Amino acid sequence: MTTEPSSLARLSMSLPGELFRQLDMMVEERGLPSRSQLIAELIRHALAEHEAYTRPDEMLAGTITIVYRGDRGRVRHQLAQTQADYLKEVISSQHVFLEDDQSLEVLLVQGPAVRLKELCDALRRVRGVHQLKLVTTTALLPPLYEPDAGESSNGAAA
Repeated sequence: MTTEPSSLARLSMSLPGELFRQLDMMVEERGLPSRSQLIAELIRHALAEHEAYTRPDEMLAGTITIVYRGDRGRVRHQLAQTQADYLKEVISSQHVFLEDDQSLEVLLVQGPAVRLKELCDALRRVRGVHQLKLVTTTALLPPLYEPDAGESSNGAAA
């Protein structure tokens, strides 16, 4: 999306006074230059979430954040098994131990919206998962590996 003046469109909206006040506070607390920047960010998030639900074949990239507790070995094993079932979609994962016998795991994912939703549903079914959130974008990761035109499939030059 370009931000050239010729590509901008003006939007006029009315908000309840308290919501408007909270919006201004959020802009100030984040140190943003304008309400427009915050509103555009919120709209982008909403559109990406909308894509995930209305266009199941749309390719999306994003993160899945999971907070879980319980028998860490069992839960981590079940989460790992679930991720293995979605090997094409799960690009990487990061795990940290939190306080109070909790863990946080963040997955970097990419794939069709329907597959990412199925992955989230499968992860939610693991007993011990307390929170799970998928955040997506329609911008995709570049291919992780593409052989050069001069390489054969076994890595040798043609």
